[in-house]
Amino acid sequence: MAETELSERAQTLLKVLVERHIRDGQPVGSSTLREEAGLPVSAATIRNVMSDLEERGFLHSPHTSAGRVPTSAGYRLFVDSLLQVQPLDDHSLSNLRLELNPDKTAGELVQSASSLLSTITAQAGIVTVPKVESNQLRQVEFLPLSGNRVLVILVINEREVQNRIIHTDRPFTEEQLRAAALMVNQRFAGHELTAVKAGLVSEMQQARSRIDNYLSDALDLANRALDADDSDEQYVMAGESRLLDGATAEEVLKLRELFDAFEQKKDILHLLERCSRADGIQIFIGEEAGYEVFGDYSVVTAPYSDGMRTLGVLGVIGPTRMAYERVIPIVDVTARMLSSALAK
Repeated sequence: MAETELSERAQTLLKVLVERHIRDGQPVGSSTLREEAGLPVSAATIRNVMSDLEERGFLHSPHTSAGRVPTSAGYRLFVDSLLQVQPLDDHSLSNLRLELNPDKTAGELVQSASSLLSTITAQAGIVTVPKVESNQLRQVEFLPLSGNRVLVILVINEREVQNRIIHTDRPFTEEQLRAAALMVNQRFAGHELTAVKAGLVSEMQQARSRIDNYLSDALDLANRALDADDSDEQYVMAGESRLLDGATAEEVLKLRELFDAFEQKKDILHLLERCSRADGIQIFIGEEAGYEVFGDYSVVTAPYSDGMRTLGVLGVIGPTRMAYERVIPIVDVTARMLSSALAK
């Protein structure tokens, strides 16, 4: 229903009811609503207005209570027409500026952004990994660790440095690892990672057929390092456990389904892909996301870029009764600051 179809009194009562429900998660009764709204009307008038809002689909009555809670349509009207967005506080702004600085790599910025979104909003923060045109291997180093473990240092593209640990079938000396890295760099530095992986498999087969154990070991080390590559990760999420904070018993049960969706990724990735094609803030409330698992949750997103093209999308996932007045500006400012840091 359009906002203009509701009287000013009905809009005030809906706004107060939504804000109260966001605050404590419980159904709101007419006496509580009358007291909080401060309107000079009778309890009967309040009940009539609430009944009308329920008939219009903005509220519904849980079976266990005489009070009412907002529907997705009620939240949508609240967010679109009744919400008063709060400016970001100085402390949060300082944290964003400190953590989202251009000196960090793209991977570090994504991790920082997801953690900041979660910490500041007390919800789950999510950031898709930037889309890159290509990934080139610049250099690889192998360093021995205790046991049959090797520290791999990969330099990707111009500045991206990735460290990972691989487990080998036997120990290697520092000299052997240095020679292996030299061989791999001479053969594959400057090539696309996908081409490097294919080349490693091919050359390993040839080395084994020639019983060239030294070359085979070097290629196997590089192959294990790239197999451990996490560049195929499609999004970074932080703070899933925060969704349990303040959740009702019923909400905890429904969270299990949402956590399963986080594991499977497919539905979330489809939703984030839709968001990345849109401009500015996108808000999906409950079933608006198009997936049943999001029925009691909202997703607030914004795309981020490098100044020339959209690289991905970031956002917050939380219950429909999230504090939208805080979450929306936080998502917006974080997207702008991440874009600025990546435009380097």
